Parts: sequence; C-alpha cells; structure tokens
Amino acid sequence: MEGLSMTRRNFLKAIGAGAATLAMPASKAAQKRSSEQKPNILMILVDDLGYGDLSGYGAEDMQTPNIDKLIASGMRFDNFYANCPVCSPTRASLLTGRYPDLVGVPGVIRTHIKNNWGYLDPKAVLLPELLKRSGYHTAIVGKWHLGLSSPCKPNDRGFDHFHGFLGDMMDDYYKHRRHGYNYMRLNEKEIDPKGHATDLFTEWSIDYIRRRAKSKQPFFLYLAYNAPHTPIQPPAEWLARVKKREKNIADRRAKLVALIEHTDDGIGKVLAALKDSGQSDNTLVIFASDNGGQLSVGANNGPLRAGKQDMYEGGIRVPACAAWPGKIRAASRSDRIALTMDLFPTICEAAGAKIEHKIDGRTILPTLLGKAQPPQDRFLFWVRREGGHYGGRAYYAARYGDYKLVQNTPFEPLQLFNLKEDPQEQTPLPKNHKMYNRLFTALRSHITKSGAVPYQKYPVNLDNPLTH
Repeated sequence: MEGLSMTRRNFLKAIGAGAATLAMPASKAAQKRSSEQKPNILMILVDDLGYGDLSGYGAEDMQTPNIDKLIASGMRFDNFYANCPVCSPTRASLLTGRYPDLVGVPGVIRTHIKNNWGYLDPKAVLLPELLKRSGYHTAIVGKWHLGLSSPCKPNDRGFDHFHGFLGDMMDDYYKHRRHGYNYMRLNEKEIDPKGHATDLFTEWSIDYIRRRAKSKQPFFLYLAYNAPHTPIQPPAEWLARVKKREKNIADRRAKLVALIEHTDDGIGKVLAALKDSGQSDNTLVIFASDNGGQLSVGANNGPLRAGKQDMYEGGIRVPACAAWPGKIRAASRSDRIALTMDLFPTICEAAGAKIEHKIDGRTILPTLLGKAQPPQDRFLFWVRREGGHYGGRAYYAARYGDYKLVQNTPFEPLQLFNLKEDPQEQTPLPKNHKMYNRLFTALRSHITKSGAVPYQKYPVNLDNPLTH
C-alpha cells in the first residue's frame, strides 16, 4: 500500500505541475507536455509478420500505408530480431528484458500440459511493474500468451488493465475460442464479444487511448494483435479488395495480404486516435513482429532464408520501427543489431523507470535519439523447445558480430555462417573455423545457465503421460 500511496502522491504532484497547460491551445499544450512530462508509450506487436510483408519493406503486392507512414515518421531497423522464431518466448523477452529460457519460457505456452513448453517465472520482474513504479498507468490489449492462470495472468504481473485474449492462437477470428475454451477477458472477467478479433483489439485500444487523454498520468499500452497468425481469416471485403487489385495473386497469398492490410488499417485508426486526442506529440510508438512469417500460408520474408519456426534469418529477423515526434528523426534508418529484449531497457530509459535487477537486454534509446552508441560486443542466443516431431527437444542459434551458429532443428548439426558475406546462409564455414568454437562454447554456457531454470508445471502422474 505504501507504494500505491507514493504513486498517488506523484500523480497528484504531476496534476499540479501540469495544470497551467489546460488553458493553452491543444497544439501548444501538447508541446509543453512533451517537454515536461514523461512520454506515453505505445508498443505494437504483431504476430507472424514476415520481414518482407510490408510495402515499406519491399512487398509489391501489398499496401500498408499506415505502418509505412509510421516507419517514415521515425526510425526503421534493418537488423531487428525477435528473441525466438515462435510466439511465447519473444513475448516473455519483451516484457522481462531477458532471454526467454532464463525466465522459464523456452517454447510455446499452451492449454494442454503435455504440449506446453513454458511457465513464466513468478519471480520475473515484468515491464509494467517497473513502469507503474515510475507513475505509469499500464494496459495490454490483445494477445497475452504467457499463462492461463494466476500468477501468470496480466493483472497479476503489473498491468492495470487487460482487454484481450489469454491464450495462444484463436481457432477462429470471429468466435475467439481455442480448443473450445473462451479465453477472452476484460481484466478477470470472461467476456464473449462479437466481431473480428483485429477490429475488437483496435476498438479497445482506441477506447483506452481516449480515456487516458483525460488524465495527466502517462500510459503504457501494449497492443498485441494476433494477426496475421493462422487461421488466415481476413474479413470478406478486405479479401475481395485485394483480389480485385492484384489480378494474378494466388488465393493463399491473397488471404494473407488481406489480413495484413486489415491489420494495417486498424493500426492506422489507433494512431489517429492518438493524434485526435492530442497525445501523439508526447508518445513513443514502437512497432515489431514476434517472429518471421509462416511460409506455408504464403508469407514473404524478403531475401531471408526460411521462416517462422526456423533459426535461419527468415524465422527471427523482423520488421521494426520507432517514432517519437521531436525526439526520433523522421525517415531515419539503423542497421544496428537489436533484439526484442532490448526494448525493455529502452522503454524504461525513455520513461525514467529504474532497473535494479539483472536483465540481458541493452537499451537502444541513444540510437533512436540519433546519438552515438558504441558497437555492440555481446554474444546473442536464440532457443526454442517444442513437442510434436521435435520430441520435446530444443534447438538453437548464436551470433557474435557477423558470425552466426545455427541448428535449425534438434536433429541437424550446428552450422556456422558469415552473415556479411553470406546473408542467405547458403554456405556453411568449416567446423575448424575459430568462430565455430567460440560460439559453440558461448552457447554451451548459456544452455548450462538456462538448465537451472524450471519451465514446466508438471502433472501429478509423471509415469503415465497418456493419462493427461
């Protein structure tokens, strides 16, 4: 309660400090808030968007004007990576600033325990917890995918407001069920709304932004669309529009393009709500995908090899950008290597939130603000553990500088590539290359460290896995 009281006092102090802005014209008031108050933060994460599946990233059969405009208004990243080639681990890294296997999420969290490959560490400190301490109101709209029960639900982990879907994928964008379960929630309340999930998440985000415009308290909104994840189910009118425009497009590709364009339209409406409510000038907006595009449904990962589930570049390198009026230079571009987990300290630094525990991410705020930032000197790791034909085994990638060590399935050997000379990962270097051993040793150390982290909530009867 003491912490809540302090937050309340800080909030009241902020109201007093900002009272003079009320009599100003909206534009000047926005400018004054921008210089005196902490920024609002809007984190937009889309699901399974390929590196080449935006018109701003080279797609020629697609129109994504709203995301393209966001990219043009700030900084585009050419070498931004998801922390994993699948959903849950990347989301865990975003919200903890850590490698996902170090917080108990080496794979996908699912409904059924025999096919569940993660359990978010109850001791892990999540981003909204730190932002709350720094005076923020915190919200998530959309897909959670980090736990279905306490203490692993959004309201347990620092979010003041949750309006979205607890589970992994939806079996239907209109029915919002998974395995017959309804995981739609408004905070702790089960709800059963009508409409396409993308439209719902857009509407709920707009409602939240409009409500927060009435408060001087800054907000953090994590908007996690489940599109364009399977099932590829765009609204009929969006599919018809794509087919009419793209004369020779295949049906499979047309559906995915329509689903992405529909999502782009939703993002445009959310950004318009920010502007219309007078909050856009003081809002840091970050956009990224949780992993690469799924090739089997027609995704385009540009020039990169492979796609979702793969440790090659197409599975983990994703489109990303950040915009902040007056702070991040428009039409800027960075080739700096960054991961989803780096957004944790970046957001905290922008918000003035102190990090007093160990994390693995490193801030990229200086890069965003156009300041000099030394080249990185760190080993990077990716892991994914999975059931099915993977047999419950993990597979990995590691990178240092231009060199990347890849094991694309648990049953394949590790291969070393020089991404500068071989960006499509076609020609493995010999195992006696000095960087092979360096990366192998570093990866082994990481695996040793993650091996001490429990990730599974085991069933009562371990001896007979067919009974649960």
